[in-house]
Amino acid sequence: MPQGGRPPHLVQAAMTRFIEEHRQTYGVGSICRVLSIAPSAYYATVARQKNPCVRNQKDKELCDDIRRVWNNNFCVYGARKVWHQLKREGMDVARCTVERLMRRMGLKGVIRGKGGRTTRPDPARPCPQDLVQRQFHAPAGGFNRSSQHLNIGGIDDDRETEIGAVHKAQIVFARTAACLAA
Repeated sequence: MPQGGRPPHLVQAAMTRFIEEHRQTYGVGSICRVLSIAPSAYYATVARQKNPCVRNQKDKELCDDIRRVWNNNFCVYGARKVWHQLKREGMDVARCTVERLMRRMGLKGVIRGKGGRTTRPDPARPCPQDLVQRQFHAPAGGFNRSSQHLNIGGIDDDRETEIGAVHKAQIVFARTAACLAA
């Protein structure tokens, strides 16, 4: 884990569980030293789990209501319609809160209209042959590169800038670019 950063929520929960399981054997301080976290972070996480803040308590109650409204409407309502239904039921909640909680729970509304059509391959048909006989192996690292060449026209009608034609050559995978004036 990088130094100085706060661990992600799931990692923090896993660390807390690990410390809880092994604290009698090794002690909190030594485990935290090996995991590179402060013991105060562990104790703060345990305190939050025992006594969650008001927002988390309200979110937990609201998640049940959001899921109920979403399920009662055939799982097609988006955040806006769920929010309107909760307002009709007398719940005072912000739309952004409904959006945030639906995103966290993985609930999405159905979008009207015809869905985008993509190419669906026929597994019975054979794959096309490699007519250009591409070589997908390199004798050394960084040997094969893909490149792109582009003529950049200028201000005049003859498509030249004040200094002449400008050509841009870019090696795509090496993240470098070179501009050449002709």
